[in-house]
Amino acid sequence: MKNCNIVALFDLDGVILDTETNYTLFWDKIGLKYLGIKDFCRRIKGQTLVHIFKEWFTNGSDREKITAELDEFENSMPYDFVPGAEEFLISLKSAGIPMAVVTSSNAKKMEVVFSRHPQLRSLFDHVLMSEDFTESKPSPQCFIRGMERFGALPSQTIVFEDSVSGLQAGKASGATLVGLATTNPASVVSQYADYVIPDFVGRSLSDFPLVK
Repeated sequence: MKNCNIVALFDLDGVILDTETNYTLFWDKIGLKYLGIKDFCRRIKGQTLVHIFKEWFTNGSDREKITAELDEFENSMPYDFVPGAEEFLISLKSAGIPMAVVTSSNAKKMEVVFSRHPQLRSLFDHVLMSEDFTESKPSPQCFIRGMERFGALPSQTIVFEDSVSGLQAGKASGATLVGLATTNPASVVSQYADYVIPDFVGRSLSDFPLVK
């Protein structure tokens, strides 16, 4: 029976999967190639592809080329777990904690992820992707919709995030916020999060009492 007193919502990249370094290299390369902007990934990290295109790439031809490059990149990149993440998720599943992935990734990318880690499908009750939102992080819409899937209040919800835009979204949702210092230093993450951790090694849900 599900423990409905607590709901856990997880971002994907930089929280469950250790992919942010790879994405930084990819988007920095794209920013320099198409816009002449260095350190581009920092500006768009955590946002949906639709939002990135809307804000930065108005040329349809550029969008097609970038989409093709991104598809090729995501099909070949490694999808290693953040240390301790898989074990932490399994422990929550065993405890009957309702869980959802809330990610800016699209359905195409998620199919690649599930092909690499099919066990993730059974660990989560819901997977909310970019197609499920009309607003990109830092809007809290994605996490609010995650709560709605469970009929949960912010005071019952724990959000796990890493990017600044994701942390801002989690904070604005009113949930208890656990920040992963995988993408940004702990000094930055602590500006938004109720708890800051480097990874999930040795962690249990009791480490993060609800604070709202």
